[in-house]
Amino acid sequence: MRLLLCLAEHPGEVVSIDDLLDEVWPGVHVAPDSVYQAVASLRRLLGDDSKQPTYIATVPRLGYRMVANVQPLSDDAVEVPPVVTHGSQANSSTAFLVLHSRPSGAAADGLAEPPSVRYGLRWVSGAILLFGLAFAGAWLLLWHTHAHATNSSQAAPPPARKPPPASIAVLPFLDLTQGMKEEEFADGMTEELIDKFSKVPGFHVPAPTASFYFKGKKMPSADIAQALGVGYVLDGSVRKSGTRLRVSTRLFCANSGYVIWSETYDRPFNDTLMIQDDIAKEVTKAMKASITTGSHHDE
Repeated sequence: MRLLLCLAEHPGEVVSIDDLLDEVWPGVHVAPDSVYQAVASLRRLLGDDSKQPTYIATVPRLGYRMVANVQPLSDDAVEVPPVVTHGSQANSSTAFLVLHSRPSGAAADGLAEPPSVRYGLRWVSGAILLFGLAFAGAWLLLWHTHAHATNSSQAAPPPARKPPPASIAVLPFLDLTQGMKEEEFADGMTEELIDKFSKVPGFHVPAPTASFYFKGKKMPSADIAQALGVGYVLDGSVRKSGTRLRVSTRLFCANSGYVIWSETYDRPFNDTLMIQDDIAKEVTKAMKASITTGSHHDE
């Protein structure tokens, strides 16, 4: 919600990654990946397309720009209590906004919008606002839980349980393409692998929500494996050159931290769904053999 408000306060202007980090995450040390993930989440919620945006446009190597029309709600809008954030109270006149894509046709020529359109826009803005409040509440709850866990770090940790032999977590793939324009493909590759692994009998795979929690976080593979309760961690990256796409994958053993398997897949970039499915099938076959062999060695 803070990211949405920050962009909405500068409609039509390019807001840099550094400015977004300063305004949306003040006083918190986070990586630029947090911005990319938040923008991707907003686009999914708004039904926006990064290639043909109607709300948020990516300006390569510069930042992001709100391309939708932004205006305050009219005075006759329903009164809503101000948003209360951690340690401060937001200004309701600033937080409650109407966002809609730029008009076309009759609306673009200056003709008044029919009442049904105005009420529809208010309904959409209300839905966005309600989601924002829910998202902010969930974020504050997670922050409070994390802070409480940090403050209680002196307590004795629970005894570590040995993870199942064939347990693997798939971390979000990195988008290393120029301008980082293939984040959606990288996320789709991650979800496709999780789906394929979860269908293998005997495999234990954390859900996508658990894996995507570590997106952008720089942690040792052993710590991530312990947090997710798995014996193996798979990560990878996506690169692109012209019309060719390269997907690299690596498998780590949690006990040793060493890479026990890696592979690179080159494909023509013409059908993203087919590429994701094809590579996921090949990786799954390789994982069966690698993890089964590694499990025997552990024993």
